[in-house]
Amino acid sequence: MPISSDLLVQSLRLEKWICEKALPLWSTRGINSDNGSVFERLDAQDNPDLSAAQRTRVQARQIFVFSAAQERGWIKDAMPLVLGIDNFIKQYAKASDDQPGYVHLLSNQGKVLDSKKDAYDYAFFILATIYKYRAFKDLNALHEVNNLLRFIESDFKHSSAGWSEGDYDAIYRRQNPHMHLFEAFLTCYEFTRDGKWLAKAGQIFSLFENVFFDQENGVLFEYFNQDWSTPDDEKAQVVEPGHMFEWVWLLRWYEELTGTPVNHYCHALFSKATDIGIDRSSGLIFDEVSGDGKPLTTTKRCWPLTEFIKASLAQAKANPMKRDQYEKHAADGITRLFNYYLHKKVTGYPQVNSLSSNSAQDYFSNTHFSSDVDELTGSYVDRLDSNNMVCDPTAPASTLYHIMMAAIVASDYANWRGAL
Repeated sequence: MPISSDLLVQSLRLEKWICEKALPLWSTRGINSDNGSVFERLDAQDNPDLSAAQRTRVQARQIFVFSAAQERGWIKDAMPLVLGIDNFIKQYAKASDDQPGYVHLLSNQGKVLDSKKDAYDYAFFILATIYKYRAFKDLNALHEVNNLLRFIESDFKHSSAGWSEGDYDAIYRRQNPHMHLFEAFLTCYEFTRDGKWLAKAGQIFSLFENVFFDQENGVLFEYFNQDWSTPDDEKAQVVEPGHMFEWVWLLRWYEELTGTPVNHYCHALFSKATDIGIDRSSGLIFDEVSGDGKPLTTTKRCWPLTEFIKASLAQAKANPMKRDQYEKHAADGITRLFNYYLHKKVTGYPQVNSLSSNSAQDYFSNTHFSSDVDELTGSYVDRLDSNNMVCDPTAPASTLYHIMMAAIVASDYANWRGAL
């Protein structure tokens, strides 16, 4: 059976937005021409917020975005952009002369505001660096990524499994940095085929099985004590549905690389996150809920929806008998992404449900559909309130990583289905 026509059109639509709107905007207005760095965010008029402090992991995320775009042919020449960001963080944010990696936070003038070394940040330093190696055949980047691994092994490795939050004292340990290290390690293995990366990913998979995932309730918990026991406070029940969807995508990737069976986990996570995490009135995803589905925060950020799209496509690939259902989830997710988050200057959307997959490519090229994307700015809304109204008009640069990854997964899925 061919790919859903709706999914194909929506996937092409998202790719078009990335290539023709987002990348041109963020590679120009999103870059500080004075020093090559990434602006932390754009305002409601798509102008840079010149006063905002700069998180170094945002610099890393944009290195990933531009490197991935280069590798896929979605941007003409990303090397000057990547070199500019790389030179900026090496000049202003280097941890020290003898340690790889970067400090946590800089002022808008490049002054160090927070010198801590953070495991969450380092996950993105690794991801950005391995993509730089992949896109530009940069052997120095390969050397750098190996040094980053050696550093987190020596300085962040924890006696009770996993890695610490960083070089600082933290009340809680979190699954989130480990999830992104899992992503980075899988990427490093896929790009290098060096088995040490898969071994590191295996350590995190073990943590997922034994700590993060609650087998009884089918949920993923976020916060833990230093020995991985459950906290005796309100943090114990925090569940982020977006992370549950993200783990579905990651686990299916791990399954492809290792042959490890993950059906039980993926079905449980997807089903439970859909059950307790989705706002039935809009189809959007709550930022935080309790294990029994009570919203702890009623806001809805953009990124959980991108993870729903990725998880739906991962499930579609792994479950041929339910492929139509999961493809519909993914197509609906991309539609909601445009309707609620990428909607700046949109006046309407074409009805594409009746299209056959054979006519989808032709439809994508016609004036009506092209004008839909052409009316957008390449920016986005990041957070909605309980009534699905914009509660912060700024667009954090960090969100583009999530949208870019969803576009990559959607494009790869369409190629896998033989539609492109």
